[in-house]
Amino acid sequence: MSDDFNWNDLRAFLAVARTGRLTAAAARLGADHTTVARRIAALEAALGARLFDRSPQGYALTAHGEALLPHAEKIESLTLRAAGQVGEADQALTGAVRIGAPEGFGSYFLAPLMVKLAERHPQLEIQLVAIPGVVSLSKREADIAVTLSPPREGRLVSRKLTDYGLGLYAAPVYLDARPPILTRAAMAGHRFVGYIGDLLYAPELDYMQAPDVDIHVALQSSNLIAQLQAALAGAGLCVLPDFIARREAGLRRVLPHDVGLERSLWLVVHADLKALARIRAVMSIIVEAVRADRSSFLSPATPASPRARAGPQP
Repeated sequence: MSDDFNWNDLRAFLAVARTGRLTAAAARLGADHTTVARRIAALEAALGARLFDRSPQGYALTAHGEALLPHAEKIESLTLRAAGQVGEADQALTGAVRIGAPEGFGSYFLAPLMVKLAERHPQLEIQLVAIPGVVSLSKREADIAVTLSPPREGRLVSRKLTDYGLGLYAAPVYLDARPPILTRAAMAGHRFVGYIGDLLYAPELDYMQAPDVDIHVALQSSNLIAQLQAALAGAGLCVLPDFIARREAGLRRVLPHDVGLERSLWLVVHADLKALARIRAVMSIIVEAVRADRSSFLSPATPASPRARAGPQP
């Protein structure tokens, strides 16, 4: 191995390995793609091995690249821990912090919170990834994640943010055109808006199971915000988080004492990042904001044994 082997080349290697493309890796590193390509070439020359197979579809790790990956990740972890233990705590809060979250919580709770983050820590660059999917902290797709369940593997640290309630909602334009829904049995035959079953990214979202009612999810979307907008337009009945639905004047809750469920939100960070000052600062504001607004996450009416049932039968 030559003396030109360095950490910046390894950072480029990790970024390309995780994204599969030079342009995406360059964006993640804040560099241009030619610089990333040059660093990959330098690393391959230093190691005397080809690390990627190049194709129009992107960059795929070779056997040598696969062998290098865990060692590069260990070096990355050591570097991050050193930064947290030696220098980061006493430095100004600067740099980028990327937060990954479900699209509902990200759009309705975290997006407004970015004002407070910007005012309290003006030197931070906050990146919010609010998507109907899961970001990987192990692959460094985000620095902090809000998830629907605690992680079961990896060097990840989690804490419960809050429980939250969900209920059945619909727009007056839909409800007023039909007979009143006074019992659970009356839900049968109604049009429901919900998730696409085979595109669910978390089991916690599979709540359209009602053993005593024949439910037909006629309108389906992989995106909660799309479901919300469809419900507001009068498309049908929709199970929505209370902290979102109660902000919408154009929705009414249906069977509040008979239909409801409870889920949880977890705050997760990679063990190598938890000591960094900028990460601690952002996590602290998220926890503080959730605690201050705790009542908005609680169901206005909680059915008996909410965790024992799912969806319209939660």
